[in-house]
Amino acid sequence: MELSVSFFVARSHSCVVPVVTARSDLKFLRKPLTLRKRSAIRAQVSDPSPCRETDDGFVLEDVPHLTNFLPDLPSYPNPLHKSQAYAIVKKTFVSPEDVVAEKIVVQKDSPRGVHFRRAGPREKVYFNSEEVRACVVTCGGLCPGINTVIREIVCGLNYMYGVDDILGIEGGYRGFYSKNTLQLTPKVVNDIHKRGGTFLQTSRGGHDTHKIVDNIQDRGINQVYIIGGDGTQKGAALIYQEVEKRGLQVAVAGIPKTIDNDIAVIDKSFGFDTAVEEAQRAINAAHVEVESVENGVGIVKLMGRYSGFIAMFATLASRDVDCCLIPESPFYLEGKGGLFEFVEQRLKENGHVVIVVAEGAGQEYVAQSMHTVDEKDASGNRLLLDVGLWLSQQIKDHFTKVQKMAINMKYIDPTYMIRAVPSNASDNIYCTLLAQSAVHGAMAGYTGFTVGPVNSRHAYIPISRVTETQNTIKLTDRMWARLLASTNQPSFLNSSEVMMGKVDGAILEQINNRKIKSI
Repeated sequence: MELSVSFFVARSHSCVVPVVTARSDLKFLRKPLTLRKRSAIRAQVSDPSPCRETDDGFVLEDVPHLTNFLPDLPSYPNPLHKSQAYAIVKKTFVSPEDVVAEKIVVQKDSPRGVHFRRAGPREKVYFNSEEVRACVVTCGGLCPGINTVIREIVCGLNYMYGVDDILGIEGGYRGFYSKNTLQLTPKVVNDIHKRGGTFLQTSRGGHDTHKIVDNIQDRGINQVYIIGGDGTQKGAALIYQEVEKRGLQVAVAGIPKTIDNDIAVIDKSFGFDTAVEEAQRAINAAHVEVESVENGVGIVKLMGRYSGFIAMFATLASRDVDCCLIPESPFYLEGKGGLFEFVEQRLKENGHVVIVVAEGAGQEYVAQSMHTVDEKDASGNRLLLDVGLWLSQQIKDHFTKVQKMAINMKYIDPTYMIRAVPSNASDNIYCTLLAQSAVHGAMAGYTGFTVGPVNSRHAYIPISRVTETQNTIKLTDRMWARLLASTNQPSFLNSSEVMMGKVDGAILEQINNRKIKSI
């Protein structure tokens, strides 16, 4: 029996209801969708059927559309209809019914769960290409791949949609109201992907919503592409809200950026693969150094303010690392099962030891020993103390003063070297997909969204979903267990309170939620 699926919108109730029918005979109706979104979904059919609660648990977390607050906005045929590049594509345009599941591992009777709108070109666009004036801005810290995203936004707008008027906002958010713009063309950005850093320069802070939107309005900008981390994306959400409040035809698209891979929902952030690959150089150097001396101790500090993904993946990739310390996992130095005992054991067995530590690990210990107070940077991030130098000194003092053992300490901090490199081949491809997905979404009239892969399928995600929490390593997941099995390091979960080998589930849950940092 052949089935067809159609969607219709209950606009007054902000929900989408799917109807599944058998073409030979209308024999059954599937339970309706529920939508976790305040605004209506753009769909092909418009039967205002009321929204009903369902048992199958299908939830679509949709993103805003310009027609939510500009209902009379005209649409146009997508220029890709005439594109030679897309002429041979079997299905050029994404169907309005296409969604991406947040979770793909489910049980037989489990709810269908949260879904996001699939990214890609739509059959109709809500901008006339000749009237588009787009702008691109980069904010926050550096990350491999920023220039590739800039390049592909410019080339995507120009080559796919025929947009010629594209501005570069220099120096982050404050560049909207304090600096001149730079005209961007495919020729201008042709080879910037071969360089590290950002072609447009960047800064932290400087977000003034009213000044920024005033500038957007004064310059006649109607598409804004914002590249940055969670703080930057929160700023993008504020810009979208102000644009909606003023009733402007301006699409605001976010491209999430963080080298730490700590953005929620999406599979990974761009630049992460490059960072893990580049970290291997530092780890290899540390291993060579300590292997060449007696009682060599190598410490490599990698990025990871709140999440230890770079440290974990670099450790798994290297196989030369003896111990990996991350912000999510507590550790202690002294006593049975502590780091000092483990280092001493490895020195006796192998004559050397390599430790990888994420920059956010052990901050409480460092703060206690240095008697410091929390400070924040312009982006609102906590200023971190140098755990690498602190740990190096602690290990050196312990073995020279307590154990009376001479050690050769080698400390390597490659942080800025890793941030500054160009993206590798894998990240270049990924950045291209991110940029093109953002362009397709903005041209299709979506706004207030961010883009990224969810289970390897690119989707449009509400900005609030990627900023409400951070992606962190779960100590109870198998990936962390794989690392422990690879390094044979202690789990550091057996403090004096749980010396019997029992770790309370509530404690683990607190650790995973980062409510406590040590036990």
